[in-house]
Amino acid sequence: MRELTPKTIAPPFARYAHGVEVPAGYALVFTSGQLGLAGDGSVPADEGAQADICFGNIDAILGDAGATRADVVRINAFVTDRSYMAGYMAARDRWLESVTRLPASTLMIVNGFTRAEFKVEIEVIAAVPPER
Repeated sequence: MRELTPKTIAPPFARYAHGVEVPAGYALVFTSGQLGLAGDGSVPADEGAQADICFGNIDAILGDAGATRADVVRINAFVTDRSYMAGYMAARDRWLESVTRLPASTLMIVNGFTRAEFKVEIEVIAAVPPER
């Protein structure tokens, strides 16, 4: 896979690529949006902690498909307030810390989720090489 960050456009605002090229033959993995719901049913009040749970859930889903965060080609994230962007972005950057090829990423501010206590939702698309 290859990051697409043309020199003719402004660089990304943060730790992501403008695009990712996926070669033919890769298996695609799509996750549903993950909310900050811990395994015990609790929901932390902090948006960064919610994002950490989302990314932990995504790691588990990717693992079931034989994939890792290094295979992620796109992140779509949603927060319910601009003030939650920094907490989400810090969690995303921690999650991507060991990843060398960055995914494309979009962050949107939305009106809300199914329950009022949810502040962050994250979904990803991953591409797994055929040799796995």
